[in-house]
Amino acid sequence: MRLNKSGIGVIAVGAVLALGMSACGGDSEEPSGGGGGGDTVTIGFMGDLTGETSGIVIPPKQGAQMAIDEYNATNPKVKITFKTYDSQGKPEQATPLAKTAIQQDKIAGLIGPAFSGESAQVGPVLEEGKVPSVSPSATNAALAKNNWKFWHRVIANDDVQGAGIGTFITNGLSAKKVFIINDASEYGKPLAETMKKTVTGAGAQVSEDAIDPQGSDYGSTVNKAKAYAPDAIFFAGYYAQGGKLVKQLREAGVKARFLSGDGSLDAGLAKGAGGTVADGSFIGCPCLIDPTGKASPASKKFADAYKAKYNTDPAIYAAEGYDAATAFIEAIKAGNTTAEKINTALSSVDVAGVGKQIKFGPNGEVTATDVFVYEVKGDKLPLLGNAKDAKVG
Repeated sequence: MRLNKSGIGVIAVGAVLALGMSACGGDSEEPSGGGGGGDTVTIGFMGDLTGETSGIVIPPKQGAQMAIDEYNATNPKVKITFKTYDSQGKPEQATPLAKTAIQQDKIAGLIGPAFSGESAQVGPVLEEGKVPSVSPSATNAALAKNNWKFWHRVIANDDVQGAGIGTFITNGLSAKKVFIINDASEYGKPLAETMKKTVTGAGAQVSEDAIDPQGSDYGSTVNKAKAYAPDAIFFAGYYAQGGKLVKQLREAGVKARFLSGDGSLDAGLAKGAGGTVADGSFIGCPCLIDPTGKASPASKKFADAYKAKYNTDPAIYAAEGYDAATAFIEAIKAGNTTAEKINTALSSVDVAGVGKQIKFGPNGEVTATDVFVYEVKGDKLPLLGNAKDAKVG
């Protein structure tokens, strides 16, 4: 996931920016659907809802909202009030918001924070307040190593992502020589390292280099890649730099397959490369975007409902937002209404979600480790398949 200063994925999804812009910090949405009892539980959502990275946070917010609206419409005994907290992706804003959510708004659970940087800062606050969280999108692997008891996520971490894409490179592409490029960020460097371990473990040869993300001329790296003559090039970084990198590689006559991680899962990659120059590139992500239902009937059903509600196809992490809310809904449906009881119940949730089975390990990690591969076709990113068995003819 593309990093926001301190290790979290950010992808500008322009088509959804106009949607949900009223979801500012502290706004609440009362339970919908008539009838039922008078009891309610407040579940919060935290992330960048109005800032420069809101494009990646509005989809999971809307996915969560949809799940909660569907639940409330069944007229349950205990309904859910959904309250949003606009951190703008900034840890320094997220921490006081979390304290307000716990102390003033009495939330019983939090969907988010969306980004890893803010998750690292908010985690201790939630631990102290004994309030469970389920992030739909924070992927930094180190978050699971804090021995937190109230932290969870429904997205596989960056180590899983790197291994999944690496498997696709050696199996799906049958690449024997791989050139790995990172952008020297806290996202790119560990992702590149995992990639290196995976492909070398499968017998591939590797050479590597790094670019300056603030620069625009990657000639030195391009020349090294050309001299190495790889079968595949993997870029651990973001789509803005990735697009320029693809363009310069192709201009230099480098024809190796270009691949990247979820930081490049955006139409901006093709735009930066110029038209169809990036066509045939592959992007891996531990998230599922599947409006055609290629992966499963559940993903098609979700996509249809999402489009009917928001008038747009689901974007990155929309399904994960829905699944994060579903985890809380399952705990509440079982009769748990306090934060600590909901947290205890989360440890036993085991239900089919949109993109994966929703089940958490003792460290809060989702047990499902699926990584999906998307192919660049102009400004479209259709799903190729699961990284473990996707093939390219």
